[in-house]
Amino acid sequence: MKFRYIKSIVLLLCFSFPGFAQEEVQLLIIGGGASGVSAGIQASLMGVETLILEETPWLGGMLTAAGVSAIDGNHHMPSGIWGEFRQKLYAHYGGPEAVETGWVSNTLFEPSVGNRFFQDWVKEQPSLTVLNQVTWKEVKFEGGKWNVVYFQDNKERTVYAKMLIDATELGDVMATLDFEYFVGMDSQERFGESYAPEVANDIVQDLTYVVTLKDFGKGKDMTIPRPEGYDPAVFACACDHADPTSFDDPTNDCQKMLNYGRLPNGKYMINWPNCGNDIYMNIIELSPDDRNEALKEAKLHSLRFVYYIQHELGYNHLGIADDEYPTHDGLPFIPYHRESRRTLAESMLTLPHVLDPYRQDQALYRTGIAVGDYTIDHHHKMNPEAPEIDFIKIRVPSYNIPLGSLIPVGSTHFIVAEKNIGVSNIVNGASRLQPVVLGIGQAAGALAATALSEGKNLQEVSVRSVQQNLLKSNAYIMPFIDVKPDHRHFQAIQRIGATGILKGFGVPYKWANQTWFYPEKEVSEFELADGLRPFYTNLINYWSASGEMLTLRFFHEILREIDDKIQLKDIEGAWGDAGFEKGLFKPEQRLNRLQVAVLVDRLLNPFAIPVDLQGLPEH
Repeated sequence: MKFRYIKSIVLLLCFSFPGFAQEEVQLLIIGGGASGVSAGIQASLMGVETLILEETPWLGGMLTAAGVSAIDGNHHMPSGIWGEFRQKLYAHYGGPEAVETGWVSNTLFEPSVGNRFFQDWVKEQPSLTVLNQVTWKEVKFEGGKWNVVYFQDNKERTVYAKMLIDATELGDVMATLDFEYFVGMDSQERFGESYAPEVANDIVQDLTYVVTLKDFGKGKDMTIPRPEGYDPAVFACACDHADPTSFDDPTNDCQKMLNYGRLPNGKYMINWPNCGNDIYMNIIELSPDDRNEALKEAKLHSLRFVYYIQHELGYNHLGIADDEYPTHDGLPFIPYHRESRRTLAESMLTLPHVLDPYRQDQALYRTGIAVGDYTIDHHHKMNPEAPEIDFIKIRVPSYNIPLGSLIPVGSTHFIVAEKNIGVSNIVNGASRLQPVVLGIGQAAGALAATALSEGKNLQEVSVRSVQQNLLKSNAYIMPFIDVKPDHRHFQAIQRIGATGILKGFGVPYKWANQTWFYPEKEVSEFELADGLRPFYTNLINYWSASGEMLTLRFFHEILREIDDKIQLKDIEGAWGDAGFEKGLFKPEQRLNRLQVAVLVDRLLNPFAIPVDLQGLPEH
């Protein structure tokens, strides 16, 4: 710890006094948003000297700097950094009920509070340095190192790094390199997705300039000046469907519309899709200056909606919060981008892998590094030219993100995070949500740190090593909602689930899809033998397992087919070490999924058998 502390002081001096030494780090992260800050924290925890370059004064990206401070999904999967962040909110506000203020989410908070948490969090990391309000200019890979030029205080500086993560909102770093990527909707043919349009296009989801309103009290008139181009007819149906999931049952409840994003301390997140402040514009390939010019209309559109709420609906006591964003107009630093460039990655997560992960030629679920349960949700109401796709009908279970989706095809030292990972346009509608992106960032940090510690290229890094490093940080690699990180055998169940020896049960369920492990469910002889077969070739022609429920006696028989040195006393020792009831250790005792997972993990350790980025065992 002392050595790491000294290294951090030297690193700080390097950035404070450019003439002191050459600026060089092990890992450079461009972008301090949701994924960037998570990547930095995880890499630092693994002992990697890390630098984050962030353009705004804040950390947290869409959760904070864009004002989307109502968490979508993963309420029952408090994975890794997302779970820690939520716990900080609980401690600050006074428990889970104190942040269940709006009906869109179980967790809502003030953006400035989230930023403060992230700022304090990174300061606790001895191997992590953050530079805010800096702009990167040029990125090159020369002599086995990244050479990155950036501006700080109007001065040009250069930093060198062994590994680079693109955590920008729109995948801007990736775009300057030679990696292939996609923008907009994919064709059906591209990824075999029947719900996709027949022909690809460049249409992206609507973006939103979120506004945080504050209740200044009855009698206070906080109405803003009438914005240019204001037309109340544009927002006339905003209250008609205050619950966007029930279009056949108009509610016409304006207070419910506002309560959608009600935050603690009398504030409201205005991020409303139905005749609200969503707006269509595709600015992905524009220059920074042209983007800023285009976004003036997005800001104006949101201000028009604010004026409508104040002037037409009578909520003139709600004004733009004066204690959130230190900007000249009180609006967030950045807009909420629901979609960015998407890299062509070593593993592409497409709809078939989400719908039915266990029946695909590529077993990408085995390489999972982040989890999500939010349904596939696309915003296209503001673009009449967008092909009609009924995303509500695409019923999916919860899912995991494969490690290879963070690695552009052919990349050796460059990782993508945020929304620029290798997913299809349709799947991006689910993977774009805040907890998933926090998890993607944490995995990117773990991938970079693992590669650096092992001295390997990204193509050579062990999938299982990255996953185990994430498990050590209480991150999920499988989306099982019924075994939490505080469970004694959480890691064992996650590991066996990631082998597919015991598979999860996926359930499409409302706006929080599910996958269950069912630890108390009994296992059949055939289920276990069939699950083990892909990893142990001597079971390929083993057909002595029936549909009978698995007993300890037969469990021993199957294990001896794999390793004839395993004795019953070995199983008994593992049974005791696992804390299972000693009196139940009998030859005819039926085994449940928890017991099988733990015993297989301890006695065979199949998780140690390498798998490639497609999830196929490397025998």
